[in-house]
Amino acid sequence: QVQLTESGGESVQAGGSLTLSCAASGGSFSSATMGWFRQAPGKEREFVASTKWTGTRGLYSTNYADSLTGRFTISRGATNTVHLQMNSLKPEDSAVYYCAVGRQGQIATLPSGYDYWGQGTQVTVSS
Repeated sequence: QVQLTESGGESVQAGGSLTLSCAASGGSFSSATMGWFRQAPGKEREFVASTKWTGTRGLYSTNYADSLTGRFTISRGATNTVHLQMNSLKPEDSAVYYCAVGRQGQIATLPSGYDYWGQGTQVTVSS
């Protein structure tokens, strides 16, 4: 059974940084797409970033929501983990952040492109 566990969410001041982590278990994820989405109250879940296997062992491409490029960085850890480094945080970044895993070939920027989801971790940025 696939499980995704996020961690790292907390309350920070605007301008601060946070790193979210997601640990995946119960499957093989070396060729899977792993992504981060976020959802603020009253809003739809939106794409944040994704990392997809390039076909070469250990190499992954990354993709970001246009509005977040330059402030957020997604990376794969050594063993079934994915991280999201968030810098220069703004109050509008406040949301529940979700980690997700999907199969190769699915659209990585849409929630429908993912098969498994974590429970989410809350990020609150105060001004």
